[in-house]
Amino acid sequence: MQLTEKHREYWRRNLRVTAVLLLIWALVTFVPIYYARAFNEINFFGWPLAFYMGAQGSLIVYVFLIWLYARIMDKLDREYGVHEEE
Repeated sequence: MQLTEKHREYWRRNLRVTAVLLLIWALVTFVPIYYARAFNEINFFGWPLAFYMGAQGSLIVYVFLIWLYARIMDKLDREYGVHEEE
């Protein structure tokens, strides 16, 4: 099956969105671990920031990333006419 230029553009945009969100995921996951000692000096709602990010903060960001991905992809699907009918 030959892909049209429209399919290639859709796929490039899909990969770009995925790459950006994956980069944000990696930063939220690994930066607090790497800088945990420095982050522990910062209090966030009465807890050390590294502990908060490990216990709850990163999970909030993950759920937000899932919501954002679904929203962006729905918009992209509608733009390229590949969305599912409701």
